[in-house]
Amino acid sequence: MTDTAPQAASPGPPSSSPETHVIDFRAAEQLLAARDPHGAVRLLDSVIAAHPEGMAARLLRARAYFASAQLRRATREFELIVEREPDNAFAHFALARTHERAGRPDQARRHFRLAAALDPRPDYVAAARFDEPGPA
Repeated sequence: MTDTAPQAASPGPPSSSPETHVIDFRAAEQLLAARDPHGAVRLLDSVIAAHPEGMAARLLRARAYFASAQLRRATREFELIVEREPDNAFAHFALARTHERAGRPDQARRHFRLAAALDPRPDYVAAARFDEPGPA
């Protein structure tokens, strides 16, 4: 006679669900606000792996990279966002800040000006420095 009792499930990683991703995203927002960008990135990596087209999670991760001075990663993430959402003024502005911080003023000026053209908020317009000549 064979034993037909159900086998106990082997412990493994917790299941990933849309609800878990929302919770992780919200927790990552809180970690970034609490100045823990590394913790935010750790949570967002799994969210983005499950939803690679989700620009909100990518934008939050880019901000976390910027906050932790991972400027190459921040640049790549912001560039991907502006490629997919060319009308995202905040992404252009944040990309400009990243270029500025990395010592690339011409690239920064271009994205500051795009941000201001898309959304003429006073801080975007001031950063765009329209009264100064751009690169030739």
